[in-house]
Amino acid sequence: MKIRTFIICVFLLACHVMSYSQNVKLLTVDQLQERVKNGKDSTYVVNFWATWCAPCIKELPHFQKLSQEYQSEKLAVLLVSVDFKSKLNTAVVPFVKRKKITNPVFLLNESNPQEYIDRIDPSWSGSIPATLFLKNDKRKFMETELTYEQLVTEYKKL
Repeated sequence: MKIRTFIICVFLLACHVMSYSQNVKLLTVDQLQERVKNGKDSTYVVNFWATWCAPCIKELPHFQKLSQEYQSEKLAVLLVSVDFKSKLNTAVVPFVKRKKITNPVFLLNESNPQEYIDRIDPSWSGSIPATLFLKNDKRKFMETELTYEQLVTEYKKL
């Protein structure tokens, strides 16, 4: 009986850990653009952040709250880490697990920052946090830390 209970506990723990690691996937700018293009009836809020960025970490709960409060609407909140790819398993996945982030989390899989920055938004200097709001042909890019109220206001403007 003890062995059976132990095996069940190990299995549940493994599933729990795997569920978080599955939440962080590599994503290119092309894949991001394709995802947005295929979801034309949705509003996208895409936040660019990093595990080492204090303002980014401060605003992350706002995105979680936005997706929860507006879950009945066609809203997709995507969190895109700009950490180095080598930090996926050592920094990003543990961070997502520790913070219990349930929004889809991606690690930007691009090697040339200046190229991907310009492709995401030509006005972007590259500083984070930065957030892209997209709905059909409407688009707004903000290169600043957002309060929850600002986030809701920008989302509703689309």
